[in-house]
Amino acid sequence: MTDLTEAAIQKGFDSFTATFGSVPDNFRLMAEHAPGAFAGYSLMRDAVMRDRADGGALDLKTKELIFALLDVLAGQTTGAKNHAAAAMRLGLTLAELAEGLTQVLMVGGVTTWNVSGAEVLRHCTALHTA
Repeated sequence: MTDLTEAAIQKGFDSFTATFGSVPDNFRLMAEHAPGAFAGYSLMRDAVMRDRADGGALDLKTKELIFALLDVLAGQTTGAKNHAAAAMRLGLTLAELAEGLTQVLMVGGVTTWNVSGAEVLRHCTALHTA
């Protein structure tokens, strides 16, 4: 493994840790068995997940919300829950999340709500009341 790949992998680990507190198991698996792919993904993620103070165009709360909504649209409930929870830690309200999830329903149909959207809102409601 090259120094560049190792540095990119570390950037990925640092980025996930900063956002979620740890590296998700599926991404640890990628880093172990496809380090070059994880390194490339890590560099892209690191660039996208910059807050405004670090040169990002959007604030992190908005980026996390966008990822949550895209994950709902794709049926990736676990990722959607993780991103929505991260957005809430950054100040997203339940009303903002519900409105965004409604937009996903309008584009993706009621199945997106039944497969992922409702579960994401339930998860974040529980976090909010905890």
